[in-house]
Amino acid sequence: MRLSRMTFTAACPPPCMCASDIISCSGRNLSTVPPDLPGYVTRLDLSHNVLSALLLDWSDRRLDRLTVLVLSRNAIIHLAPDAFAPTPHLRHLDLSSNGLSRLNASAFHGLGELEVLLLFGNRISQTMAGAFQGLSSLERLYLGGNRLTAFPLELYQRNVALPHLRFLDLSMNMVRQVPVQSLLSLATWQQGGIYLQGNPLVCDCALRAMLEYWERRQYRPLLDFREEYPCSLSQEEWLNCSGSPQGVFHGTVEVSYQAEPGDWLMVPCPGVSLPFQEGVVVFWVTPRDGSPALGVTDDQSSRLTVLTNGTLEIRGALRGDSGTYSCVAVRGRHRSSNETLEVTVSVGNPSGPGKSGEERSSGGEHFNLAFTTLVSCVVSIVLVLLYLYLTPCRCHGGKAGGVGGCGGRAMLLCADPREVELADRRVTGGKRVAFLETGDEHPHKCSAKHPVMDAAATEGILKNGSRALEQVLEEHVA
Repeated sequence: MRLSRMTFTAACPPPCMCASDIISCSGRNLSTVPPDLPGYVTRLDLSHNVLSALLLDWSDRRLDRLTVLVLSRNAIIHLAPDAFAPTPHLRHLDLSSNGLSRLNASAFHGLGELEVLLLFGNRISQTMAGAFQGLSSLERLYLGGNRLTAFPLELYQRNVALPHLRFLDLSMNMVRQVPVQSLLSLATWQQGGIYLQGNPLVCDCALRAMLEYWERRQYRPLLDFREEYPCSLSQEEWLNCSGSPQGVFHGTVEVSYQAEPGDWLMVPCPGVSLPFQEGVVVFWVTPRDGSPALGVTDDQSSRLTVLTNGTLEIRGALRGDSGTYSCVAVRGRHRSSNETLEVTVSVGNPSGPGKSGEERSSGGEHFNLAFTTLVSCVVSIVLVLLYLYLTPCRCHGGKAGGVGGCGGRAMLLCADPREVELADRRVTGGKRVAFLETGDEHPHKCSAKHPVMDAAATEGILKNGSRALEQVLEEHVA
């Protein structure tokens, strides 16, 4: 019993508390990381100490099972390159409330599985190029409460490779300008996770237009912290940025345009009246997430351009241009909830290639079925006519007169009565047709079959069926 307890105590660092795979060394006034950390630890809490740096050899062994590392509320001012090499499977790293002023290029190198990084409450004023490079799994980044003066747009650029970043906290920094057009070019799920409250943002027309757009899109950062953003939408402040001097939103319930491939299309911005006042800014957000937002430009080489009056011009429309376009502009607070800022553009078949293809396929199937049925009917009729009019009589040679040759007897088309009955039901609905053969002076010579009944008798057979046929046969024989 005593040996077991001594073993447990030796496995847990003396100044810390351990519970299975969790080690807490919080509030122990530590200036260095305790040595001999066990390899089974999955959560390590070193918060509320006096650590000043995290060097490369802060751990004397690899901690392959460690997923959560808490270093908040220390005095860390330096992170050595590759400082987190001993923890390659880290998913949650908390460095908040320290003294970091800059982030080196390879500070987080090797943390390809990191999902959450907390850096708020430091003194970070700049990030070196590539400081976050390689964090391919990062989803949430907290940079609030620092001294950043510029929006870190490189976080969304391909060379940094943060493809899953959906939450970026930049609140309470010193950012005055944001790249509005670049932010509008981000995917919807990325725009909806950018927190900018508490920054001394300059409220120009572009920022007002973006904030109004975010508000209408119901993005949580703006809805939850609206009072901490600049650019209130009172009429006095947005009047000079709107094309509507009356302060009324002239939107439409639904706007859609139809064009054929190769057409030139002019799409006015809904909700903005003409002529524009000086300083009005208009952006167009294209249908595909991540595509560049379009602003007024003098570049005429692009197929999609925004004219100075805010109209979107689509030159040589392609089917890929189909979709919903959003016009971002300052319109003011007076607008109806059923009015839209969006325009639907359809190039080619409005039903879409998939639906039209199904319709064409269905139509082809119906045509093939009808054609096959018609051909079958025609072939059946031809075969019946050939059988009735071109089949030679059955001549049988015989020595006894009246037995051989073509006698004056009725020849039924079906020898078996059951086959006759079945054929009657399927083909003629119970009506029978027969041909009678007249006697011949030369029994060994065959004569073609020909009907010996008049029109009245034939009509009677068709109407009355088998009984009329028997009566006609009896009269003929008699």
